[in-house]
Amino acid sequence: MADETTARHLETLKQLNHHYVRSVGEADVEWFDRHLSDDFHNTNPDGTLIERAAFLAQIGRGSAVKNLREHDVKIRLLGSFAIIHARTSYTRPDGSTGAGWYTDDWQLRPEGWRCVSAHVSRS
Repeated sequence: MADETTARHLETLKQLNHHYVRSVGEADVEWFDRHLSDDFHNTNPDGTLIERAAFLAQIGRGSAVKNLREHDVKIRLLGSFAIIHARTSYTRPDGSTGAGWYTDDWQLRPEGWRCVSAHVSRS
């Protein structure tokens, strides 16, 4: 039973991770509004730390990068907490390619998995 529960959580987190990246690219504020914790914080590539409301506004303005994709996803399930590490690739406004990494932290709450923090870097 524990293996089935673990597998179910990992699959859920895999899907949440994919939709997180998709929602950045599509400026899908509604998806984030449903899946971020009220106390969510994000560290942007420039080093600024923003709270949930500022992050939702940032997402709503759309991303300057296009074709954002996740790669090499590693999900670490630690009971009711999960850490997701992954690499990204994208196209910059000038047409050149870019890459980066992100770490998202998820907590299983009564209402389901919620992203509580994220950290994004670009190279």
